[in-house]
Amino acid sequence: MSDPIPAPIWQDALSLCRDLQSGSISAQAVMSNVYDRINALNPTLNALVDLLPQDQALALAVEADTVPIAARGPLHGLPMAPKDAVAVKGFATTWGFPGFAGNIEPSDDELARRMRAAGAIFIGHSNMPEFGLGSHTFNELYGNTYNPYDLSKTPGGSSGGAAVALAANLLPLADGSDLGGSLRNPASFCNVVGFRPSMGRMPFNRGFGWFGRMVTTGPMAKNIPDTVLMFSIIAGPYRSDPLTLSDPGITFLDALTPLDDKELKDLRVGFSTDLGSLAIDPEVAQTVRDAASSMESLGAHVVEAAPNLDGAMNVFQVQRAAGLRLLAKRLETISPDWRGMIKDTARWNIDKGLALTADELMQSELQRTVIYRRVSRFFEEYDALIIPSAQVPPFDATLDWVSEINGVNMPTYIDWMAVCCMISVTGLPAISVPGGFTQNGLPIGVQIVGKPRGDLELLRIAHAFEAATEHGLRGPSLSAIR
Repeated sequence: MSDPIPAPIWQDALSLCRDLQSGSISAQAVMSNVYDRINALNPTLNALVDLLPQDQALALAVEADTVPIAARGPLHGLPMAPKDAVAVKGFATTWGFPGFAGNIEPSDDELARRMRAAGAIFIGHSNMPEFGLGSHTFNELYGNTYNPYDLSKTPGGSSGGAAVALAANLLPLADGSDLGGSLRNPASFCNVVGFRPSMGRMPFNRGFGWFGRMVTTGPMAKNIPDTVLMFSIIAGPYRSDPLTLSDPGITFLDALTPLDDKELKDLRVGFSTDLGSLAIDPEVAQTVRDAASSMESLGAHVVEAAPNLDGAMNVFQVQRAAGLRLLAKRLETISPDWRGMIKDTARWNIDKGLALTADELMQSELQRTVIYRRVSRFFEEYDALIIPSAQVPPFDATLDWVSEINGVNMPTYIDWMAVCCMISVTGLPAISVPGGFTQNGLPIGVQIVGKPRGDLELLRIAHAFEAATEHGLRGPSLSAIR
């Protein structure tokens, strides 16, 4: 009979961080507990990769315990494993691609720098699909990551490793990135929170700074207060980014207080199960209706309504492909045979980018502006929009992607993610919060979209929803995972 899985020694990340700061719990104790759980569960779940040996991680924790109380940051002594797209000094940044396995970083990128400055201890990376393409976490370098609620199912992606690490309590906090739903989709599939902030809220130092910008990093956590804590540390202006917003990260700690009864009664909420025309699994659609009813029971004015997002998927496809032209240039420096080294979906998407014309790019940017104006008008009337976080519940891990929903064919590996992709085009803040479960016990998240640059208000709305529904309290059964 195998030993029982050690329980996490934290209830939530916010309280744990306060205990680490005050010295009421040691970094060594936390690190030991984290590795005990990693050793027991990660060989099956495969959420965390490129891990430090346990003795090295414990040595870093012992060193952290010598830091004077007054000098400790908000993440002091907290084990962290950034997504494998984040450059962390001394670790390889692979993006799930074997050709990048030797890329040992000489320094931290800005996201890692902020976490380290706050006191985090880096122990590895969280797994992701190759180049972050697709909402299913698998790659040839590290293999598949599995959903702790059902090991036969995917955890989603591309921040799938982070979502699983949170759901299984391998780590108290996590980060991710989101182009077409890569924070929101795995959060939905793993019953955690994934927050895509407004464009410009997070430091950005990848590729071009203006044109085609849809990707952002963001926090992941098991609940809204923990999400707020993480966001307050990693968000804030970054002078090297031409689109940066000026609000300091600490501003968002106000979201630790949810909307009160009066504020909820003044809240105007639209909801849509399908954004007008998308194929949506029936259980997902019902979860959105239930979420709308929950908001109405809190006193909000709730109406079935959604902005006109016609053309958004075309914009997304064009601008995503344009961004991948840069990836092709980098791959050429690795090998002239790079096409044979990457998965079929990545090769298709890169080729689509290489074939784009200047006119197609210009038209997509003009269309994106029209869409933004429509959305802005919608949010003059509404404070938030409730829609699905994913169009289906977690699907079979043996599939590369969802090819059909309700009898409707999904032509590409991106089409089944449209409910997130279309929101990405707008640049609006959006958050996936636990919304309920299927009849088979699989998590379903709901996506709440906020006003332009309304990150703080959105977090407070999500906090109120979470407190009223408590879906996030239902964790996976881990006893069979060894």
